[in-house]
Amino acid sequence: MVNWNQTISEREARQMSPVVLAFVGDAVFTLLVRKALSLKADYRAGELNKMASAEVSAHGQSLFTERIFPLLTEEEKAVFLRGRNAKKPTKSKHASVAEYNLSTGLEALIGYLYLTGQTERIDTLLEKGHAD
Repeated sequence: MVNWNQTISEREARQMSPVVLAFVGDAVFTLLVRKALSLKADYRAGELNKMASAEVSAHGQSLFTERIFPLLTEEEKAVFLRGRNAKKPTKSKHASVAEYNLSTGLEALIGYLYLTGQTERIDTLLEKGHAD
C-alpha cells in the first residue's frame, strides 16, 4: 500500500537522481503556485492558468531562483547544483539553456525538500522568492 504522506531521509533523497527530484519538485511547485493564485483573488480559470504558467515556466522559475539563491543553505545549494547540472532527457522549447538549467535546479531542490518533509522550508522560500 502507498503511504501518500511518506517522507524519506535526507540521505535517501541525496541518493536519488536529481532529474527524479526535479520531476517531484515540478509538480509540487506547480501545485503550490496554483493554490496561492487561487486563494489570492477571484479570477477565472483561464486567467489563473496564464498567471500560473508565467510563474512555473523555465523563465519564471529562473527569476525566482535568482531571488532565493542567496538564502539557501550549503546543503540546499548542493542539491540545487546537482539538479542544475544534471543531464536532462528533454530540452525546453521556450527558454534558454541557462533558464532551463536553473529551473531544473529549483525543481530538484523543491522535490528534495518535499520528499524529506521540509514543507515549512518550502513555504519560507516561496514567500521570500515570490515577486508581487
